[in-house]
Amino acid sequence: MRAFLALFALPLALACGGGSKAAPGAPTILVQPASASVQAGLTQAFTAAVGHAADASVLWSVLETGGGSITAAGLYTAPAVPGTYHVKAVLAAQPSYAGQATVTVVPVPAQGVPSLGIGAALNGYLPFPGDSPWNQDVSGLPADPASAAIVAFVGAATGLHADFGSGTYQGAPIGIPYAVVAGGQTRVPVAYQAYGGESDPGPMPIPVPPPFEGADPTGTSGDRHVLVLDRDANFIYELYGSQLQPDGSWRADSGAIWDAASGALRPWGWTSADAAGLPLFPGLAKYDELASGAIRHALRLTVPATRKAFVAPATHWASSDTSSGAPPMGTRFRLKAARDISGFPPQSRVILKALKTYGMILADNGSAWYLSGCPDARWDNTDLHALGGITGADLEVVQMGTVYTTVPAGAAPAIQAFTATPAAGGGTTLSWTATGATRAFLTPAPGPVRGASALVKPVATTTYTLLVEGPYGSATAQVTVNAK
Repeated sequence: MRAFLALFALPLALACGGGSKAAPGAPTILVQPASASVQAGLTQAFTAAVGHAADASVLWSVLETGGGSITAAGLYTAPAVPGTYHVKAVLAAQPSYAGQATVTVVPVPAQGVPSLGIGAALNGYLPFPGDSPWNQDVSGLPADPASAAIVAFVGAATGLHADFGSGTYQGAPIGIPYAVVAGGQTRVPVAYQAYGGESDPGPMPIPVPPPFEGADPTGTSGDRHVLVLDRDANFIYELYGSQLQPDGSWRADSGAIWDAASGALRPWGWTSADAAGLPLFPGLAKYDELASGAIRHALRLTVPATRKAFVAPATHWASSDTSSGAPPMGTRFRLKAARDISGFPPQSRVILKALKTYGMILADNGSAWYLSGCPDARWDNTDLHALGGITGADLEVVQMGTVYTTVPAGAAPAIQAFTATPAAGGGTTLSWTATGATRAFLTPAPGPVRGASALVKPVATTTYTLLVEGPYGSATAQVTVNAK
């Protein structure tokens, strides 16, 4: 109900601040988003919802001289000078009726520091260390002996497809969106449904509006991923099957938190927000990467059917098929080095270069040879469609390591101590010792942590839960801290 009321109230607010003030039934123009933060030199798409007008055509403009430019379709380009500017939509047939939105243009961050916002530029930032499987150059590795059989199983005559682009499909942006937030972003509770035992705990820093995959955050159809990068702490938060609740909290079928500074895997046998137990964010094609001239990581891939098996970095399978020709989750494909790509249009050519160098990692069951990416108004859908000229016959499987047909077993993590000690200067230091653990989380706050201690300052008596995870499972412990 809260989201409904907020949307219902917007036309009233605009009617007082720059839209029409005429009597009911007169034309109305609602510019969305009503406000936006845009990095200098980058773009933001605006739309104008027109009511009570026979001709809904609008004319766009920027009110301030030097405040950037906007196309006839509502695509705004920010100027080089940061500041606050305004875009305006005027009803072409009746220029006295108009609506506007506020744009805050922010400076370009330092190289390697992501901007903030939904679909924000990463500015050269690359999650996970250079030796991460996602960032590994595999162009010189041998092909797997089973390559031809696996490619034939998926479809040697089937072409690649970009499962992302510009515009909308069935009312939703084409692709999987993400948001970049600062460390102070408000955290909201997450309640897990289907895979709670294999999910990392909330709360999570999900902004409003959220970077939601689909048309309706309150709906129940589709994969409904939510991906958020905390650029200050360098953690990635991902949800699958998510649903926004009236109180602002979320429900989700599963969720995972990734330390983008280490790339440590989740326990063997665990799923994530992706069927293979992999992170989604690092495998998405992002427009600002393409604009830099190179995509420097592997891409996420789906195929119609997979094997009941996985290869690292995957940790989970989603199949009952044991045939040897079916690809295990985590299988890495690449474009053959000899395939000529010089005739492809520019956006497709950059993607194909990445497929030769880094390949694509099988992450989920879906359509054959579908590559995942983020929605962006700057994608050229006709250009991306040219990827269909690359078929399975042009691809090969990079030599696989161990193919796990049973989940590896070993000693589960163990917590030897979890203590609370008053800290000099105020607050309480939570400390712990554990064996067999590669990841740690403290709830209700601060969430994912590095090292073996954290400072907390509760305002009321609080019981803290420590969750540690390792290759062979997880363990928990609790301690209560009295507020000072």
